[in-house]
Amino acid sequence: MSREPSVRGHRTVRVRAVLSGRVQGVGFRFFAEEWAERLGVGGYARNLPDGRLEVVAEGPEPAVRDFLDAIRRGPRSAVVAGVDLHWEEPQGDRHFRIRY
Repeated sequence: MSREPSVRGHRTVRVRAVLSGRVQGVGFRFFAEEWAERLGVGGYARNLPDGRLEVVAEGPEPAVRDFLDAIRRGPRSAVVAGVDLHWEEPQGDRHFRIRY
């Protein structure tokens, strides 16, 4: 019987989201960082060379799902056309970073 890592009784999950649309720029990355800090989610956000944004989030499953809902909406200046999700094994990320 395997035990899944948990935080406060919730399963810890990690997801990589690749967003397309009008998502490049510092504004969206700082928006993601703000929501991650609010929800207690670790991970990172970075712009990809092809114009998409990669966001990795790790934490308690309810917080990660709330975080994903927030980034799907994005800041006012963004237009999220698509989100490609990849669920991954947790790696112990506790803080959220912006990568350049």
